[in-house]
Amino acid sequence: MALGSAVDADAAGRPDLVKQDLARGKQYAAGEMIVQYRSFATDADKARVRKALGNAVAADVIGSKGRGRYADIELVRFAPGTTMASKMDAIANDPAVDYAEPNWLVRHMAVSNDPYFSNGSLWGMYGAATSPANQFGSAAAAAANNDCSGVYVGIIDEGYMYSHPDLAANVGTNPRETAGNGRDDDGNGLVDDVYGWDFAGNDAQVFDGAGDDHGTHVAGTIGGVGNNGQGVSGVCHSGVKLLNAKFLGSRGGTTANAIKAVDYFTGLKTAGTPIVATNNSWGGGGYSQALYDAIERHNQAGILFIAAAGNSGANNDATPAYPSGYTNSNVIAVAAIASNGTLASYSQYGATTVDICAPGSGVWSTVPVSSGKGKTAKITGGYASYNGTSMATPHVTGAAALYRARNPSANASQIKAAILGSATPTASCSGKVATGGRLNVSGF
Repeated sequence: MALGSAVDADAAGRPDLVKQDLARGKQYAAGEMIVQYRSFATDADKARVRKALGNAVAADVIGSKGRGRYADIELVRFAPGTTMASKMDAIANDPAVDYAEPNWLVRHMAVSNDPYFSNGSLWGMYGAATSPANQFGSAAAAAANNDCSGVYVGIIDEGYMYSHPDLAANVGTNPRETAGNGRDDDGNGLVDDVYGWDFAGNDAQVFDGAGDDHGTHVAGTIGGVGNNGQGVSGVCHSGVKLLNAKFLGSRGGTTANAIKAVDYFTGLKTAGTPIVATNNSWGGGGYSQALYDAIERHNQAGILFIAAAGNSGANNDATPAYPSGYTNSNVIAVAAIASNGTLASYSQYGATTVDICAPGSGVWSTVPVSSGKGKTAKITGGYASYNGTSMATPHVTGAAALYRARNPSANASQIKAAILGSATPTASCSGKVATGGRLNVSGF
């Protein structure tokens, strides 16, 4: 595969990484390929590449900034039949192509005076000195002040129920977009993206019903409203503003749409919205240079990319898992522990590739609940207990927002250092994650 002169560390040997993941059986969208063109590529060059792929068609332009060379990133579709590896080989030496890769499939990382706090259910928020107490919780409840006012967090996931009564007070909106006027007020190419954008459905409706339970559960752990006499309380139970980039559905999502979601928040941050981190409770597929590049654009904008380690119980040092395994300096990879302090049986781990443990089993949070069927169905706010590194990750994302709220001048690297540096040594995490410990926000 031809590579440009500005090759980053993760680009070296990347075609081999992709082919290794193909050989491992990583799933991708049949007949779909992401092609990164070089900056000088013309329409004729692109037509030649598509012809070499068997008269492929341009399905979408994912972005136009690539790895700093202002080249188009194009999603192309072709008739399935030959192997993806052979299709990659067919254009490997084309001078207009920087790289090509499958459009990998990814999925959620869940296994499936606030009453859930006071009755002992929210163990992940407790600490050794809280009441109720749990020494293996994040100690978020012991924090002197959980006000995260002025801090925005991006949820890259399913949609989330922004009308949920235990979330509504902490819902964020795009400050440069006017609701309902049918115009692209902020000039980002998206009309009425007030609460975010649905990159799977390509519309502004980020919440589509009871199927968006995973994203809503994540939202509640980050920013469930506290001291309102109902439901749960998040790590940032006051003031935090939650925005959404939906790209997952009930069957998962694709790398192409994940890239768009990541770049969406990078664009908002560049335009002035103070986004401290995105929560990424999803994974799967193989190595993607295009996604690595999008995360690096996140990094350059000063946004942390907090990601679930995965739920297969595997050692990520031995077999890389993405996106948590990308080497961008803004990535925090999160493993899951249970309420008794053990590493969750399903949690992936890695002494060098996973950073920290956080509560992930038996985590109660917000979900949408449907009563009735069809057009008569009514969606109300409810609660459920889920398991997974998906549930551990938003504890860390909430911690990032909390630290930024208390230290407004802290940059992304300082916030990451504070989170990892305050990890409490934990036997089950020793030798399993880089810090050897679990999340503890009591020292912030």
